[in-house]
Order: sequence, then C-alpha cells, then structure tokens
Amino acid sequence: MTEKNHTGTSPIKKVKTNIENSMTDHNILNYDDFLKYSQSDKKGFWSYTVQKLNIVFDKPYRDILNLDLGVHDAKWLYGSSINIAKSCFNADKQDIALIYENKHHQIEQMSYEELKLKCMQFANSLKKQGISPGDRVAIDMPMNPESVIAYLGVILYGAVAVNIADSFSAEEIKTRLNITDVKLVITQDVVTRSGKKIELYSKVKVAGQYPCVVYCNEDKNLELKAEDISWEEFLISNFEDITHYCPPETEMTILFSSGTTGNPKAIPWNHCTPIKSASDAYYHHDVQSKDVVCWPTNLGWMMGPWLVFATLINKGTIALYDDSPLDSQFGHFIENAKVNVLGLVPSIVSSWLQKKTMNQFRWQHLKCFSSSGECSNPHQMKELMEQFDNKPIIEYCGGTETGGGYISSTLIQPNLPSFFSTPTLGGNFVILNDDGELSKRGEVFLIPPIMGLSNKLINGDHFKVYYKDCPKIDGLTLRRHGDNLIQHTNGYYQIQGRSDDAMNLGGIKVSSTQIEELITEISYVNEAAAIELSDKRGGPSKLVICYVGDKNKNDLTDMQNLIKNKLNPLFKVSSCYNLDKLPRTASNKIMRRKLREYYQHQQ
Repeated sequence: MTEKNHTGTSPIKKVKTNIENSMTDHNILNYDDFLKYSQSDKKGFWSYTVQKLNIVFDKPYRDILNLDLGVHDAKWLYGSSINIAKSCFNADKQDIALIYENKHHQIEQMSYEELKLKCMQFANSLKKQGISPGDRVAIDMPMNPESVIAYLGVILYGAVAVNIADSFSAEEIKTRLNITDVKLVITQDVVTRSGKKIELYSKVKVAGQYPCVVYCNEDKNLELKAEDISWEEFLISNFEDITHYCPPETEMTILFSSGTTGNPKAIPWNHCTPIKSASDAYYHHDVQSKDVVCWPTNLGWMMGPWLVFATLINKGTIALYDDSPLDSQFGHFIENAKVNVLGLVPSIVSSWLQKKTMNQFRWQHLKCFSSSGECSNPHQMKELMEQFDNKPIIEYCGGTETGGGYISSTLIQPNLPSFFSTPTLGGNFVILNDDGELSKRGEVFLIPPIMGLSNKLINGDHFKVYYKDCPKIDGLTLRRHGDNLIQHTNGYYQIQGRSDDAMNLGGIKVSSTQIEELITEISYVNEAAAIELSDKRGGPSKLVICYVGDKNKNDLTDMQNLIKNKLNPLFKVSSCYNLDKLPRTASNKIMRRKLREYYQHQQ
C-alpha cells in the first residue's frame, strides 16, 4: 500500500508509526487529542511510555510521579531501583547495536551481546582500578565504539560519566574537570577530521594532573604519564554482571551548558532523563526496532547521550561515523549503513548544498531527517527534502537540562521545512510577552512536571536559574527556558533565538560572558559585548563582537585566534565593531538586546 508522503509530492510505503499504534492503544483517533491526553494525564501517559519502552527495574516504582516537594522537584519512578543502562540491552542478542567504519572505510558491526559484554568488562575494569560507585569519571573522546562502551560501562558500574566534547581547548577541559572533581579521565591519543590530526591526549594532560585511560587509535607507542594507562592494559578479562542499581534520581551523567556567569553550568542527568530521550525518539522520530540512527555529535553534547539511549532503548542500531560529516565519504557511509533516521545541524546542510557534496546520493533507506542545535533555513531545508525524495525533516529543539526536546514535529502531521508542529508529547509550554502575558510571540516557559527536566546543578542554584521570579499562569508554576518563539496562524512554531545572554553557535551553547572575558584579554580592548545575530534568510546565527578600545585597531584575526585557542575552534567571529561606549542599564548591565536589535536591523 502506498500513500503520498507528508509534503504531498512523492509516494512512500505505508508503515504504521509508533504514534499511530499508541493512539490505537488508547482508542484516540487524531493527534491533537493524543497530545492533550499526554498533557492532561501525565501519570497515565508516562506509565504507558515506560511500559512501551520496556524500561528495566530491579525494584518497580510505587508511583510514576510524586510531587510531595512540588513540581520543581518532581520525583519520577518514585520508590523504584533502577540502572537505566540495563534498558539498552533489551533487543535480541544477535541484533546489531553499533555499525561503523574502520580505517579502510569498510563497514563493521557490533551485536547487542558483544556490546553488553564489552560494557561489563569496562565496568569490572573500573572496579579493578579502585573506582567506586558514585565516583565521577570523565570521558573526552570522539563518538566511536570505544566511547559508547566506556559511557555505558561507567553507568552500569554506578559511577557518574562526566562528558566533555573532544573539540574543547585544554582550558575549557580544565574548567570542566575542576568543576566536577573527577577521579579518572577516559580519552584518546588523537582525533582525525578530514585528514587533519588533532591531539586530544595532549590537551587533557595540559588540563591537569588527572589519571587517564588512553585509547591509542593512531600511535600504539604513545608515551604516557607515569600515572596513566593504555586502554588495553586497563581492560581485564572479567565480564561479570556487576550492575549497580540505585534510586532513579541518582546522577549518572554530567553535561555542560552555557552559564550567564562565565562558567558553564554542570547539569546532571539522572536515571529518568534518558527515558525522555527514548520517548522523543519513539514518538517524534518514529525509531523502531532495528532502525539505523545516525547523528553526527559527541558525548560532550546533549545529543551524544541522547543518541545512545534513544537508539538502544528502542532496540535500534547506532551508526557511528568518526570523521567530518561535511565530506562525501560520510554520504557513502549513510548509504552503506542503510541509515533510516539522520540527525543534522543546519550548518552541515548549508555546507552540503553550497558544495553539492551529497548530490550523488539518494539514501533510499532514509525514513526522515531531524534538525537540531540551531535555527534552520527553510529554503535550504526544502532543497534538502527535494533532493532526497521529500523525506520529512523533524525539527527538534530542547536542551541539556530537558533531556530531549520541548518542541518538535511528527511523521503524521504535514511537514513544513524549519517549522515545529507540536510540543513534544508528555510536556507543554506557554509563550509570554515582555509584560508576562500569554502571546503568540515571546519567551518560552515550560510547564512542569515533565519527565527528564533537571532538578539540580552541580555548580549553581537550580531554583534561582530556572524558577525564581517566573510568572504564573492560571496558578501554574512555570520554568524558565530561554528561547524566543513565534506561533504562526497555522499553529506551527519557529524559534527566534535566545531571550537570555546565552548564544547558540553552530549547535553549541555558550554564554556571552565567556566570550567577553576572553576578548578583554586583548591589550587594546577595554570592554566587550558578544552578541548573536540571526540570518535574515534563516539558518545558523552569526557571532558579532562589539567592543570599546583603541580606535586605531580593529583586528578580527586577534579575536578569532583567541576564541579558537582558548574556547572552541568551531566558533567563528563574523564581524567586530569598535564603539565609543557599550549601552548599559541603570544597574550597569550591558544591554545586549539593544545591540542585537541595532545590528540585526543593519544587516
């Protein structure tokens, strides 16, 4: 049986989606009613979802949701004992868990049984090294089979994975290691991107005197520090199941997001958070058993852990590509791995279309794309869809502190490029204007409780950051999120950037303060303001620096090099402006919004 796909132009095979099956289970006939059910009966919806995802418990929960401490400190799976990593191994033993390329671009696979044994081996090796459950273990590696093994092995053992992106500078790595006080670092010798080798272990060594386990991917004779050990020496021949079960609110991963005080926010995920990731994959991305899911990312970004749990809990296959997604070899990998769901950052799409990198491919096995990390360009997304037989693009937006998305699309609603069609199932939000009134344009506030929402920070006051001084609507407690959103007359949504001082550069969140502190290290800069400007045509935002200083010097190269070396080489300064003074409030705070509005108008 065939039907027209969601853009109405090309026939595709009719396959019943997870949402349609779930609606049938509830005798619900249309999506809007199913969404309302998921919002009005959260206990019923999340009990059903936990059951559909086959979440494994050592001890079952007494109540799916306990609100004794209020919605800002909701207790999900109350009274249970759990290790969420166990739910990653429900597929048949011989099903494929990981698919990836070796150095010769040949496809290799790892079964669920093999992955489970390797993760248990890693857990036992942590124990042999003197690591205890609850200790923090950093992982600074590219997204390869070894990093997935390390990540799940740490969690199974009951330790806490501190995930750090491999693109960070030594200084940024140091900041994150100091915040979390880790006992061990798992890292790699070098990372290769488009033929260029980037020293990773060297950056970790500069970051501090932490004992390391080093996976030597390129240099088997790499000289290690006296307290460090190679991957091969670390692993012992013990595959015993030593899974550590704990209360669901126990932290199991720490990720980092931008902070408005300069330091990144250290946000812990507990054993409930991945259920949100898996739920979004199940409902909004329609990930089904044996589906192959690929998402160019890293464990240090939210979508890295999301990819692991969203795919494996849904009994799918993770497609790992350990190189640049901008090259045509990535296209060959997508084709050879028979990828069904492909996640992208819009800047990747922009590069593909500009250079015609993927014009030779059709990717016949693809079910849908997903776009996250930054605002997308509707013209580019439409062109991408047309190039690949009008496969729908699931717009997906959330944050590290939400464990997934708060707004998305589905495969059963009309698909409009760069538009969101719905709040994610099981959650809701409101849009408020500057006067705190309900509006079609303004700042997003989430309505808790929602499975996956953070309830603590390692290095900050969680209540102050997300709840303090938030308005209430109809008596409901609201939670600050930071996005600006517009809802159009057709009911669909578009992101309009950030309402706070955080920026989203190439899918990476960073605070204005972090960049400004760096720029003021330049001798001729007295003070600076970093702002993010959206492209009028849509697509990735631009980083602009406004500063006060020597009028005879305006060197974009100085600023770019400083940010590249001390913050992140992926951040690019679009332009810089030398001003007489920065606009400030009566309390002397920089008025970045005023600068954004002025220079946005000048584009």
